[in-house]
Amino acid sequence: MSRYVVVGFGPAGAATARLLAEQGHSVLVVTKSGRSPEPGIEHVALDATDSESLIRAAQGAAAVFSCAAPPYHRWVSDWPPLASALCAAAEATGAVLVMLGNLYGYGPVDGPMTEELPLAATGPKGRVRAAVWEQARKLHEQGRIKAVEVRASDFFGPGVTDGGHLAGRVMPRLLRGKPVSTLGDPDAPHSWTYLPDVAGALVEVAEEERAWGRAWHVPTAPWLSTREMVDRLAARAESGPVPVRRVPPAALAVASVFSPLIRGLKEIRYQFDRPFTVDSSAYEAAFTVRATPLDEQIRATVDWWRERLGAG
Repeated sequence: MSRYVVVGFGPAGAATARLLAEQGHSVLVVTKSGRSPEPGIEHVALDATDSESLIRAAQGAAAVFSCAAPPYHRWVSDWPPLASALCAAAEATGAVLVMLGNLYGYGPVDGPMTEELPLAATGPKGRVRAAVWEQARKLHEQGRIKAVEVRASDFFGPGVTDGGHLAGRVMPRLLRGKPVSTLGDPDAPHSWTYLPDVAGALVEVAEEERAWGRAWHVPTAPWLSTREMVDRLAARAESGPVPVRRVPPAALAVASVFSPLIRGLKEIRYQFDRPFTVDSSAYEAAFTVRATPLDEQIRATVDWWRERLGAG
């Protein structure tokens, strides 16, 4: 049994902490507000950008999992101090820094994304996510820390709520057989990474020294468009065919005046206006976690949302 620290308790942090606890490990979760303990998991309230506090919390940990994220509209200002504190904790304690990343850092590309692509994003959110990993990678290469990043496409599955593009804006309406709206082209190829597979990959690379020092893509099922995913979810829910409508650009422009979140989405509209697909074959060739079969993903997601909404 090892001791692990998970920073953040959103969908990915919660799934990772619970998987570690199920495996019999001791888990400490760090959040600003704290929470009541649950079996195998202790929660502590502290500011993860406070290096000294995070170092104290991480003493004796085999790994620190970076699963937190600042509010979307504050990434540029808030990511650097959080990343610096995480690196400081890894250096002071010797814990492996396991970072959950995304695909923003690549920027728009042609064809499926692989880990070999340069981090060439031109938008501020993509640049800051790339910089967070580059900081950790350089410290790893200098021998000061042990670090690895696991990158996922858009989260999907049980536990994914407000932030998911196939979650809070889609599932409640879909279960009632009502039309759903989507950003960008609903027929563009898109990769959806299943949340339990994110947790599985994070936990696996923490214990695999040969994984450290580079980034890996979470095993992800073959791409499907938003429309195709909605069709499969509706078929499982037996809610009948559900129309999928593109949010008009003019409506997004109006909403962005009032919503920092919508304004922030302008930078990554390309992810929904054109193919956005991920190649996870490098991970699959090296390690054991595999993408959960899509039918199982669909079943579990519909069943979870039904229970959450009391939809029968």
